[in-house]
Amino acid sequence: MRRNQSLPVLLVGGLAAGLLSGCGTQDDAGGTGKAVVMGMSDEIQATDPASGYDPGSWLLFNNVFQSLMSFPKGSSTPQPEAAKECRFESGGSTTYRCTLRSGLTFSNGDKLTARDVKFSFDRVLKINDELGPGPLLTSIGKVETPDDRTVVFHLKFPDATFPSKIASGAGSIVDHRQYSFDKLRTDGKAVGSGVYKLDSYNKKQAVFSVNSRYEGTAQVKNSGMTMKLFHNNQKALGAALKKGDIDLAYRGLTAKDIESIQDSVTGDKGIDVVEGSSAEVQHLVFNMKDPVAGRLAVRKAMAYLINRNALVTDVYRSTAEPLYSIVPAGIASHRTAFFDMYGDNPKPDKAAQTLRSAGITSKVKLTLWSTPSRYGPATDEEFGAIAKQLNASGLFDATVKSVPYGQYEKGIAAGKYGVYVKGWVPDYPDADNFTSPFFGKGNVLGNNYSNKTIINNLIPAESSATDRTTASGDFSELQDIVATDLPILPLWQGKQYAVAHDDITGLEWTLDASTVFRFWEISKN
Repeated sequence: MRRNQSLPVLLVGGLAAGLLSGCGTQDDAGGTGKAVVMGMSDEIQATDPASGYDPGSWLLFNNVFQSLMSFPKGSSTPQPEAAKECRFESGGSTTYRCTLRSGLTFSNGDKLTARDVKFSFDRVLKINDELGPGPLLTSIGKVETPDDRTVVFHLKFPDATFPSKIASGAGSIVDHRQYSFDKLRTDGKAVGSGVYKLDSYNKKQAVFSVNSRYEGTAQVKNSGMTMKLFHNNQKALGAALKKGDIDLAYRGLTAKDIESIQDSVTGDKGIDVVEGSSAEVQHLVFNMKDPVAGRLAVRKAMAYLINRNALVTDVYRSTAEPLYSIVPAGIASHRTAFFDMYGDNPKPDKAAQTLRSAGITSKVKLTLWSTPSRYGPATDEEFGAIAKQLNASGLFDATVKSVPYGQYEKGIAAGKYGVYVKGWVPDYPDADNFTSPFFGKGNVLGNNYSNKTIINNLIPAESSATDRTTASGDFSELQDIVATDLPILPLWQGKQYAVAHDDITGLEWTLDASTVFRFWEISKN
């Protein structure tokens, strides 16, 4: 997600599962309407939807701007939001028509019409900011507006996931009167038609109030949200939670950070942990042209030896789960292809047999490349643990090298690394977002892997399936091919957590695989 790469940490860290309680739940009744204060340790990179392509910015976008479609709580199927109705025409997946709700206005009172929708999408593609969401919208060929309430997207190629893409932050609708068509807005302000309006934003905090002009599906359960920014200072975030300066902590915490927060509030009554699902994943990536990692027997031996259960328990403190597919659990079409092929416990005998059958009789010398500046300090610890697992078999001589992110990406592009880490946070909760960006020319992994069946048959077929259930067969075959060829080895799937005082309810409706943090579901009693 967000430049097609993962965050440096889990969406939020977590505590041991036994500490998690059923706190934070509520029925559909509204809260008291009190304002809520949350703390976040990572950054908001932009307030302009044409630039921000990071989770912090999308958190802002999802609450300030409307999109034609949105993900309802607990669902990965997009539903109309600013639109009254959207559909593909004539059963195909190249023409997508939306009819807007009547009476839509921006928070400043300007009317929202089809012109604003066309302007918003054309603007993202025109500016094409390197930190923007343009890569999600490349299927758009032309946007037409037959009248003030109708928008027709003509796509360059079949894209059945288009409804999910425009339900993400990439689909944010801006006021054409308030935004330049060919320049980013840099004043830190935002004008949208979403549930909230941005009252103020600076380095310390962002203040949101309820948008009284909002027309859509959300039911608001508070009177506003203040988001205090701690800029990767987890210690200060934990202290603020303990002192009561904030009501809840979310985003950017590693497992160790959460443990630190837990220790700081041990014995304090009234602070709870709420767990939710996540589709963040991490993979080992193999350079298929590398003289060592490029050998299938080496990759298979590693698949037989790596103990994911130990990694998520010892390194990530059970804030993640073992992953045995490129499509994570909770996403339609997930299947455990790697579990079926290699199992979940180390098999040193099979690893040895695989290497011997390929004529490899001496220890395999291997370097695992890590970059904690992108994927978090736990990545080095994790790779150290993987190296120990491999070396304990007597079959490998594995070491770990850690480099800054800029150097890391250059090394991948130059083909210098045989085995390295890549993380991924999805832009939208569809199996397509875990497959199509990973394969073919220019894929985000940079590992020189190409499979004609995947590129020429399976991805085009699933991309054309407007009924996503019919794509399950294509995704199953694709996952089997990847498990067989082993261009990547899935390691873990993250979880989401929020830590909050016990007068905060509704958090469970903000922590799901859609990655949409819904301010409006949170209430303070």
